Amino acid sequence: MRIAQISPLWERVPPFRYGGIELIVKLLTDELVRRGHEVTLFASGDSIVKAKLHSVHNQALRLDSSIQEPDIYHQMILADLYQEAYANFDIIHSHMGYAALPYSRFAKTPTVHTLHGAFTPDTAKIFRRFSEQPLISISKSQREPCLDLNYVHTVYNGIDTAAYPFYSEPVQPAYLAFVGRISPQKGAVEAIKIAIASGLPLKMAGKVDAVDIDYYREQVEPLIDGEQIQYLGEVSHDDKVSLLGEATVTLFPITWREPFGLVMIESMAAGTPVIAMNLGSVPEVIADGKTGFVCDDLNKMIEMVPNATKLDRQTCREYVFNRFSVESMTNEYEQAYSMVLNSAQTL
Repeated sequence: MRIAQISPLWERVPPFRYGGIELIVKLLTDELVRRGHEVTLFASGDSIVKAKLHSVHNQALRLDSSIQEPDIYHQMILADLYQEAYANFDIIHSHMGYAALPYSRFAKTPTVHTLHGAFTPDTAKIFRRFSEQPLISISKSQREPCLDLNYVHTVYNGIDTAAYPFYSEPVQPAYLAFVGRISPQKGAVEAIKIAIASGLPLKMAGKVDAVDIDYYREQVEPLIDGEQIQYLGEVSHDDKVSLLGEATVTLFPITWREPFGLVMIESMAAGTPVIAMNLGSVPEVIADGKTGFVCDDLNKMIEMVPNATKLDRQTCREYVFNRFSVESMTNEYEQAYSMVLNSAQTL
């Protein structure tokens, strides 16, 4: 199959450190190539994949301070892709949210769009405008609100399980882990509250986006004492895995409807159970009472910390290997491609 993958240009594929979409695109692209498909990735020029690479800028846009209007580059790469689509590709797989919708409606080559984020009132309008376009959700909960869109499949995100060594025991002294953007949506302050109430140290890692600087400085930074509450900044993949694997429990106290939450499966793959707020995809990702706990409020999360330390770490790992591997993810995407192509042939 001749497949075009297109990724946002803001971050490299794979990401330097933080970037869930770009990590998924990397894993999927390389696995498709390994399976014999002819794949071209449309992404930033510094991307590293086994597929053919097409770019319109030599590096991730966030690394180039001279760029004032990044959307221009997204329009250029979309134009390049759809100009040559019919002659070169059987199917196009967009990871760019709504950006490819207007192009895909008028292209002969079918496009399938994976939704990696949540709907806003504004994005809901454009998805309704192009409601015939085939969409893939990354969790069942992501399909809310019900917008009468053309969902063809749900494909859970997967990870390269080989990149996550197993930690059969947490390190001592025990600590809690938090990995994610330092933002209100990810619940950074809530994680600190859980740690203080539990009497355990908390190690936090993640980037602070420009829109969250005030939140970090006003609400998070004053609580960081460098002893019980430690902020490690944006860490590498290896450091992230060590941070998660050596923890006694990972906290996921989100305050929004998370479409998936990659850090949950990363933690469980390393053997560490997760305590999470019952929002969005959380109950689809965690096996409640086996690989972590799904809680309805902050007090319940605090209450579950001692219970989570007693969960079997091998069970956490096996759960991810059986349900959230890159192989199982790619199997589902191949099935989705076939569904879209078969549907297109009947039109």
